[in-house]
Amino acid sequence: MDRRSFCIGAGAAFSGVAVARTAEGEAARGDIVLGQSAVLSGPVGVVGTALRDGAQLVFEGVNAQGGVGGRRLRLVSLDDGLDPARAVANYKSLATEHRVAACLLGTGATTTSAAVPVLREAGVPLVGAMTVSDSVRDASAGVAYYVRASQQRECEALVTHLTTLGIHRIGVAYFAAPGGEEVLRQLKSIFEQRGAELRGTAAVAVDGRNAAQECKRLVAQEPQAVVLFLSGAAAAATMDAIRSQGAASSFYGMSVLSGEVTARLLGGRAHGLAISEVIPYPWDGASPEAVQYRRAAEHAGVPIGYHSFEGWLVARVLVEALSRAAPEPTRARLHATLRAMKLRVAGMDLDFTGGRHTGSHFVELVHVRDNGSFAR
Repeated sequence: MDRRSFCIGAGAAFSGVAVARTAEGEAARGDIVLGQSAVLSGPVGVVGTALRDGAQLVFEGVNAQGGVGGRRLRLVSLDDGLDPARAVANYKSLATEHRVAACLLGTGATTTSAAVPVLREAGVPLVGAMTVSDSVRDASAGVAYYVRASQQRECEALVTHLTTLGIHRIGVAYFAAPGGEEVLRQLKSIFEQRGAELRGTAAVAVDGRNAAQECKRLVAQEPQAVVLFLSGAAAAATMDAIRSQGAASSFYGMSVLSGEVTARLLGGRAHGLAISEVIPYPWDGASPEAVQYRRAAEHAGVPIGYHSFEGWLVARVLVEALSRAAPEPTRARLHATLRAMKLRVAGMDLDFTGGRHTGSHFVELVHVRDNGSFAR
């Protein structure tokens, strides 16, 4: 079935979003075009595509109810492969050729950083980019609005949890990239504040090819637990390397780590892995919005998980902004609307007032089962 052809009648029935049907006989105005530049291919392409597919659930549901102010929402997604040059070209195309009202769900710190001057010059707001370092968040102030909690907040929550359990000797495995080095510095600072000790580091390539060598030095320091600022192949290779050297460390991944992907790569050996998630639990039976998301995803054949739920939530935030900025949601009006926005979605409070570029402080710890499912 063509996913674009199905209708989700309940998709637009959420509080605070005004969706209006086009009056009978009224000539349809142009679509409201939205843009995404993200990694949609390669080993981590599953993340960008899941974000996109989750957002499409919302947009198609809103369109089934007549759009926003009678105008349909249309998403243009472009693959940047995590390449900053491609990301810049994509955002230029989205701003000038596609004339987007806003962009959403970019992926990566270097791609977002490279795109900021383009977005700033064009006046295009960027909503809900992910895997963006805190330094890039600060540099993108006035352009970008982040739905997920900061990495500083996530690091603090993880270290607080570990020290509460009596775990004070902590190793860190991180992406061998500037963003990974920034997270390592943040963790070191928090260790000092909380009386924890850094016991070994491993700077791992994105494909995990150097994990065995890097983890030898980490294991030699005998950490009680290892924090992973890794995902996919790198996370799986690191866990395998540490275990193969006889270490029995527990693993605590940051939200960049995809539990489903890592569990699949480990072949049912994901035990001992917990993740600090910055998006609410998608399988929450007590959350009407999570239930609504799951029904829409099941109907569309979209895999249910944290990444598609994040796309769904970010799209909800953007639709709310478009509706508040109606009848003409220009780029400037969207910026003004977002800067004044407070709302609660799926149990997560968001507040962009007072010049905040990060709207949420939500972090919770979940455990990954061997089959890739999650338990709170």
